[in-house]
Amino acid sequence: MKKNPEKQTVNQNNSQSSMNRIEYTIGNILRWGVIVSAIIMIIGLFLYIIKDSFGYPKGYYAKSFSQIITGIIEMKPYSIMMLGIFALILTPVLRVIVSIYSFYKEHDHLYVIITSVVLIILIFSFGLGLFLHL
Repeated sequence: MKKNPEKQTVNQNNSQSSMNRIEYTIGNILRWGVIVSAIIMIIGLFLYIIKDSFGYPKGYYAKSFSQIITGIIEMKPYSIMMLGIFALILTPVLRVIVSIYSFYKEHDHLYVIITSVVLIILIFSFGLGLFLHL
């Protein structure tokens, strides 16, 4: 029984088109993540210029998420800039998540496993930073 070469070509074109869309999506995630984080940082910078203070007493800075969220609600420039940095840090994490999906769609199980391990390491390192305040 011979395989239909036209059907194989159509499947390869669909697969290539799907990969192009995923690569385009990954590029957009990185691009928009940087743009959004830069906008947030600029807003925090403008607030710092206007208020001439980071919003906290000298020598004190928000160190927990609850303090940063409270600072954002109170429009403290330091907390807003920390939100921008957090958005910038999350951008490549989101890229890793989309890559896992991409490799899964390609049926590339080895890279699904490798990329999942990378995601686990990232989550573990974030957890260490949160709990040990590193």
